[in-house]
Amino acid sequence: MPKQPKPKKPGRPPLPNGNAKAVMLRVRITPEERTAIENAAKASDKTASEWIRSTLLATLAG
Repeated sequence: MPKQPKPKKPGRPPLPNGNAKAVMLRVRITPEERTAIENAAKASDKTASEWIRSTLLATLAG
């Protein structure tokens, strides 16, 4: 009897080595702040994470 192939695992496949972010920063915000961030991100054609990251890094760069 031949072996059955393993079913694929659900979820996103792992990123190649060196491409994944190493640290996660958790921040508490109000629902209104979340809405404002999501709207700003959508207007910039970015995800919320991308928008937050680029905004913070631009602020740090001065």
